[in-house]
Amino acid sequence: MEVYQIKVFLEVARLLSFTEAADALNLTQPAVSAKIKSLESEIGTPLFYRLGRKIQLTEVGQFLYEEGPRLIEVENQLFQKIEELKKGKHGHLRVGCTPAIGNNWLPDILFRYRQSLPGIQTNCLIFDSAELLYRAITNNQVDVGFSELSFAEFAEIFSAPIDQIEYSLFAAKNHPLVQQGWLDLKQMEQEACVLLPPSAPSHLVFEQRLAELGSNLSAFEQIETVDTLSLMRTYMLQGDYLGFASNFDFQSDIDAGQLVKISLQEFALPGSVFLLLPRRLSQLVTATVSGRRARTTNPIQKFLALLRSLHPFNLNTEQPEIQISEYINEQNRCEHRGLPSVRLRSPNLTTRSSSAHRPETITLRIGIQNSTIPTVTAGLVIQQLRLLEHFLPRDGRYSATQYQLQWCNFSTGAPIITGLHSGQLEIGVLGDYPLLLSALQPTDTAVPSHRTRLVSFVSTNPDGSCNAVIVPNESDLQTIADLRGRVIAVPFSSSAHGMVMRSLNSANLLSDVKIASLEQVDLTHLLNQSLQPADGYAHFAPFHDIACSKGNFRYLDGSNIEKLPAFHGVVVSETLAEHYPEVVIAYLKALTGAQYWYANTPSALSLVSTWTALEADMIKQILTSSHQTNQAGRFFPQMKIQTDWIEQHITQLRQVPGNEKLSAINLNRWIQPEFLEHI
Repeated sequence: MEVYQIKVFLEVARLLSFTEAADALNLTQPAVSAKIKSLESEIGTPLFYRLGRKIQLTEVGQFLYEEGPRLIEVENQLFQKIEELKKGKHGHLRVGCTPAIGNNWLPDILFRYRQSLPGIQTNCLIFDSAELLYRAITNNQVDVGFSELSFAEFAEIFSAPIDQIEYSLFAAKNHPLVQQGWLDLKQMEQEACVLLPPSAPSHLVFEQRLAELGSNLSAFEQIETVDTLSLMRTYMLQGDYLGFASNFDFQSDIDAGQLVKISLQEFALPGSVFLLLPRRLSQLVTATVSGRRARTTNPIQKFLALLRSLHPFNLNTEQPEIQISEYINEQNRCEHRGLPSVRLRSPNLTTRSSSAHRPETITLRIGIQNSTIPTVTAGLVIQQLRLLEHFLPRDGRYSATQYQLQWCNFSTGAPIITGLHSGQLEIGVLGDYPLLLSALQPTDTAVPSHRTRLVSFVSTNPDGSCNAVIVPNESDLQTIADLRGRVIAVPFSSSAHGMVMRSLNSANLLSDVKIASLEQVDLTHLLNQSLQPADGYAHFAPFHDIACSKGNFRYLDGSNIEKLPAFHGVVVSETLAEHYPEVVIAYLKALTGAQYWYANTPSALSLVSTWTALEADMIKQILTSSHQTNQAGRFFPQMKIQTDWIEQHITQLRQVPGNEKLSAINLNRWIQPEFLEHI
């Protein structure tokens, strides 16, 4: 018996006419008669009495007429359900995750999903360890997974970072260290601490970071490992323990005022939350990200679409956790385009086997200028947050490598140039003029000079007002023209030195003004009247800012005539660039992380103020997180190398006697921006 036969019968029974039913069904009368005869044959009994030209329903026909519509309704419901299934309105979705994600991050997403698609049965399975989650994904127990750990080493699982997770210390609100709000691991070692089990993601994250820093749990005076968050909470509330966990673990306790978060210096950057799928389903992510329409949108695709609307993600699974900051040059100025999210690398699920590579020790000696505020993200911040240790390569050819880091702090760039040329430094952070000098090959030494490569900018000052000439308040000097026959003291081979030479040459005063060497000045003593005798002093930020703020000095009008864009950059030894390019990339990743931290961390300004012993307001005046057209004289972070700015400096400086050899710099060889493409 066919459903269509029932439809034909119902129409004949309603009209009690084969002819009228044929017209209503758009069929011929013989076709209608044939359908009725076929149905009667299958049932084994007549459905109509034929009285001449009229027909009447038999008892069976009357029953079928009354009950038949129910069969039609079932058919309609069946096809409707099929269409809804095809459109993803019904089905089953199984989501697996670790406890922290399942209890605090995922509920809002699942709520929205269920509200928009109530017909889909959704189950959330929480696994005590990432290893159990891995098994569930590979055994098809779950359709979609989320974890704080990286599954990139497993070919059968697709993994992509989609959100951030922050790690820090937690303590009871009355804990004596709460008032500090910022600790480092050395301070933590002296305190009673509590962790979740070794299989917990937060525990693995903590131990990996310790290993990067050459430490382990044995360095802690008192550390407890507990099985549950509840027990961990008890240790903190009743025993004054410090607990290391993620922001997902104790958010409700923070909101209730029971626990307080304490930032941990070595975990200043966030980690990642990873989306996990069986590799065979990775094409669903591709379709979701590309926006292509599929013939059938199943529950997983619906979930991925909602997820991406809340937490945009891409398909870059090779280096997914950090991206280079992007900037553009527009109308003779650089405008900051915004720093993307920068995250710490997450531990792999399994521990890699010991490497068969030959053990090697790489010594990295880095010349930095911590008192030069525009360069703090390239030295001081990386050093304090221990970012370079985190991003140094430790896989493949570097799996057996040991690193020795030496941070060499100088007040000016001259000794950094010397260190690079002599091979005593592998990395140097320099301002514009000394940066160019590092590219030159000295000819006045019998020892072969080491070549350098420019791999990144650090910060830029588009209007070039960062260098200045200052004079004592009682001086009769008012403008640059008044310097004729006078003496200017300046740190030789500094960016201020380059500015003075350019400006004096442009004003035709170069031969009439004596430029004397200004010996290194300790920032703690600032600039005062006890400096070596000179009529004026040229320096770079923050020296002139400090001197004028103290009230003993004022700026000389028009001293910076050229006002070329100023910049600081990173140069590395040619040997390091050629033999260990991954190490160079690691440093640039650390720089990106430091700049992101400075731009996005509310406490960054006060911490840099503490580290440099300078007032926070002065630091903010010198180094801002983004460029504003009304912020003249300020630096802002920029890593993209502006080759045209470098060419402008060379063009101006080579006209100054003694600087003609700058023309010999091969910019195509010296500048290597391709390193930035790999971070």
